[in-house]
Amino acid sequence: MDLGAFSISLTVADLDASREFYEKLGFEVVGGAADQNYLILASGTTLIGLFHRMFDKNILTFNPGLNNEMVEVEPFTDVREIQAKLEAAGIEIESKVDPESAEGAAHITLIDPDGNPILIDQFR
Repeated sequence: MDLGAFSISLTVADLDASREFYEKLGFEVVGGAADQNYLILASGTTLIGLFHRMFDKNILTFNPGLNNEMVEVEPFTDVREIQAKLEAAGIEIESKVDPESAEGAAHITLIDPDGNPILIDQFR
């Protein structure tokens, strides 16, 4: 099962201060919109999302259908298939996608044993 691109989504108190900090570490803004309270930063294939007032906790994020250069890949494992495999393995899904829904963008969320949220967010 390929979960796709990995990034960490950080909940930040001050979007500009966080952006400036990570830019000093060599990251550059590659996506998002400050006026929508989020930015996506990259350093090589390492991705960080900065989110202001959007989440309560930091989130591990996977994007099926994308690699860490944010390039679409084929084939990829659809989030509905990932959900079915996780459920078959006995993993509880916090937020599910309707398995009968059409293909395309959808997401699921789960919580690891230590309480860390995981988002599997398919854009396509």
